[in-house]
Amino acid sequence: MGAEHKAIRIRGARQHNLKSIDVDIPRDQLVVITGLSGSGKSSLAFDTIYAEGQRKFVESLSAYARQFLEQLSKPDVDHIEGLPPTIAIDQRSGASNPRSTVATTTEVHDYLRLLYARLGTPHCWHCGRPITRREPSQIVDAILDLPETSRLLLLAPLVRNEVGAHADVIERIQREGFIRLRVDGQVADIKHVPELAPRKPHTLEAVVDRLIVKPDIRTRLADSVEVALGLGEGQLIAAHTDPDGTEHDTLYSDRFVCPHHPGDSLAELSPRLFSFNSPYGACPDCGGLGTVREFDPDLIVPDRGCALADGAIAPWRPEGKQTRAADNKSLRAFCARFGVSPDSSFSKLSPKRQHQLLYGSEPTSEADAFLGVIPALQRSLATTDSDRVRRRLTAYLTETTCNTCNGDRLRPEALAVTIGGKSLRDVASLTITQARRFFDDLNFDGERDIIAQPILREIRHRLAFMNSVGVGYLTLSRASMTLSGGEAQRIRLATQVGSGLVGVCYVLDEPTIGLHARDTDKLIASVRRLVDLGNTVIVVEHDEDTIRAADHLIDIGPGAGDQGGTVIAAGSVADVLAHPDSITGAYMTGKREIPLPAQRRPVSERKAIRILGAAENNLKSIDVTLPLGGFVCITGVSGSGKSSLITQTLLPALRRHLSAARERPGRHERIVGADRVDKVIEIDQAPIGRSPRSNPATYTGIFDQVRQLYAKTREAKIRGYGASRFSFNVKGGRCEACQGQGTKRIEMHFLPDVFVECDACKGTRYNRETLEIRFRGRTIAQVLDLPVTQALKEFENFARIKQCLGALHDVGLGYVALGQSATTLSGGEAQRVKLAAELGKPTAGHTLYILDEPTTGLHVADIHKLLTILNRIVDHGNTVLVIEHHLDVIKQADWIIDLGPEGGEAGGEIVAAGTPEQIADVPESHTGRYLRSRLGRTACP
Repeated sequence: MGAEHKAIRIRGARQHNLKSIDVDIPRDQLVVITGLSGSGKSSLAFDTIYAEGQRKFVESLSAYARQFLEQLSKPDVDHIEGLPPTIAIDQRSGASNPRSTVATTTEVHDYLRLLYARLGTPHCWHCGRPITRREPSQIVDAILDLPETSRLLLLAPLVRNEVGAHADVIERIQREGFIRLRVDGQVADIKHVPELAPRKPHTLEAVVDRLIVKPDIRTRLADSVEVALGLGEGQLIAAHTDPDGTEHDTLYSDRFVCPHHPGDSLAELSPRLFSFNSPYGACPDCGGLGTVREFDPDLIVPDRGCALADGAIAPWRPEGKQTRAADNKSLRAFCARFGVSPDSSFSKLSPKRQHQLLYGSEPTSEADAFLGVIPALQRSLATTDSDRVRRRLTAYLTETTCNTCNGDRLRPEALAVTIGGKSLRDVASLTITQARRFFDDLNFDGERDIIAQPILREIRHRLAFMNSVGVGYLTLSRASMTLSGGEAQRIRLATQVGSGLVGVCYVLDEPTIGLHARDTDKLIASVRRLVDLGNTVIVVEHDEDTIRAADHLIDIGPGAGDQGGTVIAAGSVADVLAHPDSITGAYMTGKREIPLPAQRRPVSERKAIRILGAAENNLKSIDVTLPLGGFVCITGVSGSGKSSLITQTLLPALRRHLSAARERPGRHERIVGADRVDKVIEIDQAPIGRSPRSNPATYTGIFDQVRQLYAKTREAKIRGYGASRFSFNVKGGRCEACQGQGTKRIEMHFLPDVFVECDACKGTRYNRETLEIRFRGRTIAQVLDLPVTQALKEFENFARIKQCLGALHDVGLGYVALGQSATTLSGGEAQRVKLAAELGKPTAGHTLYILDEPTTGLHVADIHKLLTILNRIVDHGNTVLVIEHHLDVIKQADWIIDLGPEGGEAGGEIVAAGTPEQIADVPESHTGRYLRSRLGRTACP
């Protein structure tokens, strides 16, 4: 193959902000694309390379097949040569399907189902005894092993201890030619069976044959066994009398059935029995979800110290102001029935009265009946036709573990099958690392080993690949929707490594997100394995270790937005880092750096919030002290319990305390010091809006102020236009042809859907009359097209607008257009928009800001800006609490709480707490080990 075919040659790429760039990307190498946030990295990697590779693949399919596939539009590029088939592994969070788990996503669960169906040992799900099934020939052999001359009755079970006269059963058996029946243990002629008491339980068994055990009865016995199994629906009873007169009943079955619980049988083991996505295997009560939605007493009584008359029972609080909670008929009925004062608080009631109020009482008469709050709400929810009432009631529902399967999703029969002493529930609850050890040690003998080996090989490979990309701490049963974007991406990466494809171009989007520095080497080794197989791997990345591992490095810049979109340097890592215009090179070579703070803020554990007994997920009932008034970092390896502690426990608990939010915090004993903060603000990476109508201007409130300015212009006043006239979300001023979206979506069936500019408004979103109003020579549509940096100059004399725009600029979003659709913003950009929205508001201090990995998607130069903003927030008397892995952020902290020591079950404890210097001196801290080098770059204060 010639050299010209060993590279992906891109010419004239103009997608988004790319400046008609030409770039050659070598094939079968690890290529890293880096640069400032918003410089055009994703535009090149995903919107150009991946989009073109995917488009060409889909075009090779038939027109019929194309209509079922997601299709991408042709990127704005002159031409691309040498492009192999492309696969994108991006930062999409876990699947939104609640049935999806780590095991199902990676197909491990499919192989587990097959393994348990073919080699599992079933047990009785009532008593735990092993149960077996026998073929008819095996049953015949077992009966012939009885002592010779034993008298034998072959019985077919018909009715087992069921109430009724069962006349229809007796009549049916008589019609089929049977002449004897055993009724409640007594054999009788079927014509002389006494009339059975209809209100008592009875057991009926048809006598199929009477024999004496001899060697020459095999043929007759085999025929009778077949008849008995057919009549008894797979079961028969051999009632035999030994020569010494001892009587025995032995149950045989060609299904799995327990002799002590013969009423329940298990059909042949099949993979579908072990699938919670199939009605054959799913728990009948939760449908395979593992959870059910039930009314939560903690949401129904949010404040147990509140008086009943003042609305302690939240659903009974009046919606209007004209009535009091004490006037509620149900509340008055309860107080009258049990002699309770309406002025009593819920906490002052006895446990018995609390239970009666919530769940009702056992009535001694009709007049004494009290339904209870929760049964009344259940009845209302089941019978109401009002959407408003249904919305109000569902606010008191919460996800709780299913009592039938205890969250294991499968029906009891499936959970009673074991391999190596473990049920599928036990295996699914293992972490990937633990499961790998279990299956590495699992062995079978003889024929079973031949069946097991191909299945075990696939399971072991997949577990090994997942462990190698740093997600070994995840349990196989972990719901995919609870995974972070980085975790979900690494699982998909492991799946691709295990697929063994060759000649593919993989495009990865920051695979190190959420990964501790300790585990980055494992990830790089997995990515390198893809390259060694004969693939091209293109990684968009900011992580220093990943950049240094590249075979070929491309630096995009020099700035963001319109100031980016050009190739600053491309080549070996050494060549790019040495380039004088490379900002990435400047930081990685030490020419620029994020310095240590001149002085750390003196924080005190006495002025703090304390979480006592935190035990959510893998937390080991820990007590955590979070000092206030400083910059606090929560660190630890992936899966150590950081999110469980902060976003699942602390944040919901504070919201409930401060604003009576209807959230259930993670398991803990109590929170101390919550009244030390006035407000808690979470700034996460969720989109700022799901609609293309949402944008930075509308989210931050800038657009409201701008619309007010346009409404105050002389021309707008003459025409009677108010501020709503300049909104593209309501009728009046917007273009109705596209309903204010500026584009129309044209469905093309087997071709990709096309978004075309609206003919009526030419993409401006507004009608002609609205666009005739100008402010300083610009229409409202032109203002939305302004990048933040330019808008800041235009509105520098308007204090409120300037403050919000300045916040957007300070967090590094100067390149973003005010009207850029929220759906096109990355997770990191969305998080910074939220941060800017909070910065644009006045604050009186005593606010707790919680950020989860705010460095996601940020270049180190952008992190430098972000840290300046976060420190400014703290200097105003607030507290910033950050969950973070990035060492440049951690070294800036005033206080660090390091969790671990490992992930999963080996984590959930406090390894160390203190200043960065103190953490660096703790030998057990993985964070401290990597932090030492960063603290050593400059003199330690």
